[in-house]
Amino acid sequence: MTQTNQPTALAAEQQSHLRKTLRRFDIVFLLIAAVVGLETLGQVSLYGAEAFTWALVLAVFFLVPYGLIFAETGAAFSEEGGAYTWVRDAFGRPAAAVAAILTWITQPVWVGGSMAFLAAETVSTYITPLEHGSVGDYLFKIVFIWITVVAAIASLAKGKWLPTSGAIIKVGLLAFFVLTTIIYAVQHGVVGLSGGDFSPTLLGLFGSVPILLFAYLGFESSNSAAGEMENPARDVPVSIFRSCATAAVCYLVPIFAILLVVPSDDITGIGGLLDAVGTVYSVYGAAAEPLLTLTAVVFVYILMSQGAAWMIISDRMQAMTAADGAFFGGFFGRFHEGLGTPVRVNMLSGVVATVFLLVAMQVTGDGASIFGVVLTISISTFLLSYLLVIPAAIRLRTRYPDRPRPFRVPVSDRGFAVLGWIAFAWVLLGSWVAVFPGTLERLFGEAYPFKEYWGVSQGTFEAFTLGTLACLLLLCAVGYARGARVRAEVGAPVPSVPTEEPTR
Repeated sequence: MTQTNQPTALAAEQQSHLRKTLRRFDIVFLLIAAVVGLETLGQVSLYGAEAFTWALVLAVFFLVPYGLIFAETGAAFSEEGGAYTWVRDAFGRPAAAVAAILTWITQPVWVGGSMAFLAAETVSTYITPLEHGSVGDYLFKIVFIWITVVAAIASLAKGKWLPTSGAIIKVGLLAFFVLTTIIYAVQHGVVGLSGGDFSPTLLGLFGSVPILLFAYLGFESSNSAAGEMENPARDVPVSIFRSCATAAVCYLVPIFAILLVVPSDDITGIGGLLDAVGTVYSVYGAAAEPLLTLTAVVFVYILMSQGAAWMIISDRMQAMTAADGAFFGGFFGRFHEGLGTPVRVNMLSGVVATVFLLVAMQVTGDGASIFGVVLTISISTFLLSYLLVIPAAIRLRTRYPDRPRPFRVPVSDRGFAVLGWIAFAWVLLGSWVAVFPGTLERLFGEAYPFKEYWGVSQGTFEAFTLGTLACLLLLCAVGYARGARVRAEVGAPVPSVPTEEPTR
C-alpha cells in the first residue's frame, strides 16, 4: 500500500469518535437538503425559457455521467472525509488539500453571503421591513449564520433533523407551488412562450451553465460522513441515484413554472421563486397574503436547513483534512468525544461566514447585486474543486483495480474515463465563466454590458473573486506547511471495504 493511502495517527484516532447514525433515509434527505437549492431557481430563470432547455441538457449530459462515476467511487472508497481522501489517494496530499479547501470554503462563503442575504431579503419583503445595512439587518444575518453552525455542532443523531425536516418541507413547498401554478394557469392563462423562446443560445449557455452546475453538483458530498453511515457501500449508490432524480425534477418543473407565470423582465435572481409564488397565490383570494407570509417563513427555514446540511457535510471533510496533516497541524482535526462532531472546524466556518458577510455588506450595490456576486464566488470555488475531484475518481478506478466495488458502472475503464471527462468538460466551462464572466461572450462577438448584468463594475467583481481565490491558495499553502508534524506520524492502514453483492 502506498504511503499516500495511509491515514495519519491523528486521523486513525479520530475514527473512534465517529458514531454510525446515518441510514439510507438520512443520506437521501441530507443530500436533498444540501443540493436542491431554492436560491438558484430565480438566478437561473433570469435567462428566460432557454434556461429550462439548458437545465434539461445538463440533467441528461452532465448529471447522468457525474452520478454514475461517483456512485461507484463513493461505494468503493467509503472513508470519512470523502472527496479529500479520493484526491489524496489519486494524486497525493497537496492536491487533496487544495480540493478540500475549495470545497469547504464554498459553504461558509455561501451561507454568509448568498443565503444570509436571501433570507434577509425574504423577511424584509414578505414579513417585516429590514433596511439594508441597519442594525436589525446585521443581527438577523449573523443569527442566521450561527443557527446553521449550532446545527452542525450538535451530535449527528440530533443535528441531522434540521436538514432532514427542511428537505421534506422543501419538496412539499415545490409540489404545492407547482399545483397552484396549474390552477393559476387554468384560471388566468400563462405568459406567452413560443418554441423559439426555448432555443439555446451562447449567451444562455455561458450565463446559466455555472449556476446549473452549482445546482447539480454535490451528491457525492455525503461521503464526507461515510464513517458515520451504517452501510455506505450499500446506501451511497442508491442515495445518489434517488437524490439526483429528485433534484432534476425539483429544478426542471419549478423553473418551467416560474417561466409560465412571471414575465422574463420581472424575474429577479434574489426574488425568483417567491416572485412566482406571489403571482399564483392570487387564486386563493383573501387567503393569499397570509399564505404568502407563511410561505416566506417556511422559505427562510428551508434556507437555514440547507446551510446546516452543507455545514454538517463540508466541515467533516475539512476536519479529516486537518487530521490527515493537510490543514494547520492537528488543531482543527479533532472530533468532540461526546458529540462526535468537528466542533473546531464548525466554529471556524461560523467565523469565516461572519467575516465574509461583513465584507460583502461593504460592496457597493443593492441586495440583489451583492447576492449575485457572492453566489458566483461560491460557484467558482465549488466548481474549481471538481477539476481535481473528477480526475481523481477516474484515476482511482485504474489505480486500485482490486478494490471491491459494491456498485460498478457496467462499462470498461476507458468508458468510465469518457463519462468522467464529459463531466469534467462541463465543469471546466462553468469554472471559466464563473471566474471570468463576459470573456467567452466577447470572444464569440456577443455584447456583454457587465455593469448592467451584475450591478457592479467588472473591476469590483474580479477584485472580489480573484482576491478570494488568492487568499484561499495562501491559506491552503500555510495550512499544509503547518501540518508537516501530523503527516510524519502515520497511523493504521485504511481498512478494506467488505465485499458485498453488486448493487443493480
